[in-house]
This record gives sequence, structure tokens and C-alpha cells, in this order.
Amino acid sequence: MILDGKALAARVRAELKTSVARLTAQGVKPTLAVILVGDDPASQVYVRNKIAACGDVGIESRAFRFPADCAPAEVFAAIDALNADPTVHGILVQLPLPPQFDETEVIERIALAKDVDGFHAENLGRLWQGRPCFAPCTPAGVMRLLAEANVDLVGAEAVIVGRSNIVGKPMAALLLQAGATVTLAHSRTRDLAAVTQRADVLVVAVGRPGLITGAMIKPGAVVIDVGINRLDDGRLVGDVDFASAQPVAKAITPVPGGVGPMTIAMLLANTVTAAERQLQSQDAS
Repeated sequence: MILDGKALAARVRAELKTSVARLTAQGVKPTLAVILVGDDPASQVYVRNKIAACGDVGIESRAFRFPADCAPAEVFAAIDALNADPTVHGILVQLPLPPQFDETEVIERIALAKDVDGFHAENLGRLWQGRPCFAPCTPAGVMRLLAEANVDLVGAEAVIVGRSNIVGKPMAALLLQAGATVTLAHSRTRDLAAVTQRADVLVVAVGRPGLITGAMIKPGAVVIDVGINRLDDGRLVGDVDFASAQPVAKAITPVPGGVGPMTIAMLLANTVTAAERQLQSQDAS
């Protein structure tokens, strides 16, 4: 089975359109602010896609662009102003940032209630504690894909290859909460194949094209390929060798068209949730 993230993302967006219309009717227009520093081509494409996705569901987007050589204080001032603006519900700083920036310091500057990327340390801490938070968008998208495919995670052995703060670690927290037994591996894990062959659910997010082959996959496993790599010939491929993995796996995500569209869909969902929480706090007061 091919896990079609593009089709599922379209359904999620349709659900969000209804929520956005309801909020707008109640006087709250969900709004996402996007900050882009520099002219990195990939970042510009990502920001353009996110802004287009906002427009598709009725979320207002505001883009703030800064030159690559700008002082961090300029970006901090913009974040502070957006934190204080009640008409802005989500703030996203497109990564990576130029070398004069401390990315952690920038992320921590965003108000917790507006951290729709889910990268703030307190959001990640709340995630591990099972408390209300914004989960990072890619792991949240993976969980929605697994749910739609009716993958039973209770008692399942899940292996994640990749230990980043953006995907690997929060993915582990979400799978643990769902009842899976989780192993967090990475590119330096000894005898990686022996670890991945145990997995009922295998999530790969390391940024190495073709790292995982069909021989490293347990027959009948569900394989989620988070990697997206551009080869010299221009092709986009994942971290899993799709040709050898597909015959072995019970279900697998393609690249492109798998996890990527779900990441943006979950960003929109987090922005709508932020607007809903603001409306609830207004009603409570």
C-alpha cells in the first residue's frame, strides 16, 4: 500500500477550511506570520508553498523578509512585535538562518502560544510529558498518516532512524504516547540493519539518499520515509531505496508526495488550533 500524503493533506485542508470559516464568522481570522532571512533558494520555495497553502484554506499570511546580512536584533524586534499582536496567531521563522544567528535563541524568542512549528523547548518538553502543546509538524503529519492507514501502534515495535529535535526525538515521544515500543537509532548505530529489521513501523529521517534498503526492512513493516534529497540529476528521492523496499513493506510513503504535504497540512492545523485557543481564552475572560 502506498501511503498517499498528498491525498490525505487535501482532506486535512478541506477540514481546516470549515474550521477557518467558523472562526472567521466569530471574529477571529487565523493568521500566520512567516519570517525569512536571506535568499536561500530552497527556503524561498518552502515559504512560497506555505503561503500558498494558507491561502488555500483561508488563513491569512504575512511575510517578513530580511537581507542575509541583517542584524539579529532586527529579527528579534519583529518577533517581539508579532508576539504582542493579537491578530497574529502563529509565527514561523524559516530555517536555516545565516551564521550570525543562534537558531535556538531565535526560536525561544517566539511566544509559546504562537510557536506553531513546535520547536520551542517548552513545547518539546510538554510533548514528552504528554501535556497540551504544538507538536512539530512533520512528526504530527506522520502520526496522521499512520492513523489513516489504521496502523495499530499499541505494542508495536517502532524504530526511528534519525535523532533530530525537529523529527526524530518528537517522533519518539508521539509513538510512545500511542503505545509503541520505541528505539531511536541514527546513522552511527552499530549494525543498523539488525535494528531496523525488528521494526513493525520504521521511520527514517537522516538525509542520506537510499540509506535503508529492502534487505534492512522486516517483511510486512510500515515504512515512513521522511527524507528528501535532490540527486545530481535533479531527481528527488528519500532516505529509503523505494524500489527494493516496496516489495517488502506492507505500506510505504513515496518521495515526493508522502510526508512532505502532511508537514504543511499540520502547520496549517497548528495555526488554526492557536486561533481557537485564543478565542477560548477571550470567551473565558
